[in-house]
Amino acid sequence: MGFAATDHTFAVCAYKESPYLRECVLSLLAQTVSTNILIATSTPTDATRAIADEFGIPLFIRDGEPGICDDWNFAVSCASTPLVTIAHQDDTYKPEYAERMLAGVNSCKHPLLYFTNYAELRDGSEVSKNRLLAIKRMLLAPLKDGRFSSSIFVRRRALSIGSSICCPSVTMVLPNVGVPVFVSSFKSNLDWDTWDRLSRLNGDYYYDSKILMCHRVHDGSETSRLIKNDVRTLEDVKMLEHFWPKPLARLINHFYAAGQASNAS
Repeated sequence: MGFAATDHTFAVCAYKESPYLRECVLSLLAQTVSTNILIATSTPTDATRAIADEFGIPLFIRDGEPGICDDWNFAVSCASTPLVTIAHQDDTYKPEYAERMLAGVNSCKHPLLYFTNYAELRDGSEVSKNRLLAIKRMLLAPLKDGRFSSSIFVRRRALSIGSSICCPSVTMVLPNVGVPVFVSSFKSNLDWDTWDRLSRLNGDYYYDSKILMCHRVHDGSETSRLIKNDVRTLEDVKMLEHFWPKPLARLINHFYAAGQASNAS
């Protein structure tokens, strides 16, 4: 028996006041297969409450200081379904995301993660081709559309030269990955560290090569802020050392940092 639409939740992580939250929610409401939607935040605003009220979406508020790891784990905990996608407030999803996700997950014997190809949103325009996207697609090519999805070696090679998996494109199969999902001390590379840890488990990483979501790149994003503060660079080196000797990790990072710089512009 496979997973059904009722088994999935888009958990939207909202931080302070985003001008793009409404667009994100509308893209989730436009899915060809309707699943559950919730909004989780540790920084509630009147604007966030208004959007939740307008669309009848449950709003969950976490007490305590904002923090990526705690905020993401809280968002996951608010869902009552085995499949959860952490939707970032600035991003949008193609209408077929949920439909293809269910098909992909149900095609696996023991699914851990489902994730997709993606495009960038820059100044309101969709960008599907650039150097960074090309490199990530090359790294993920061996996993394309279910191939070698159960190979721990192939999964780790796909993660060994950079953070190739787009975090908001990921659906986690909670019974198979365990909770809390995120136990990393990293800020910028919390997702990369988590996907690396989970890649060592027996099961499947299903990569859908179709572009099914758009990740917004803008100066106000947390990713851009961390890159400009050099947090990303320090954490990138530490992550690469998971796979390579220190001198080689630093050499690889020299080239990887050039591609990541495009995220800060």
